[in-house]
Amino acid sequence: MHYLLIYEVVDDYVERRQPYRHEHLKLAQEFADRGELELGGALGEPVDQAILLFRVDDPKSVNDFVAQDPYVRHGLIKSWRVRKWLTVIGKTAQAKL
Repeated sequence: MHYLLIYEVVDDYVERRQPYRHEHLKLAQEFADRGELELGGALGEPVDQAILLFRVDDPKSVNDFVAQDPYVRHGLIKSWRVRKWLTVIGKTAQAKL
């Protein structure tokens, strides 16, 4: 199943993320290497959200990511939510037409 992790970031996110960026990207790469995280990144113009796409059987893995994420632990994320995404088109879509 696909799940979207949607972060609402603080106004000065771009300026404040630098000290934690390496640790955040390392964590994301660990999840990607396990095949759990497919894509991730911040939205631009304005940079007010970030979205990460997980492919996992259970949203617990997504919540584990959030609990470990230095951006969350250091207050760069105002709020976050996890949404199940019912994908139907694409090579990794979960429901086929």
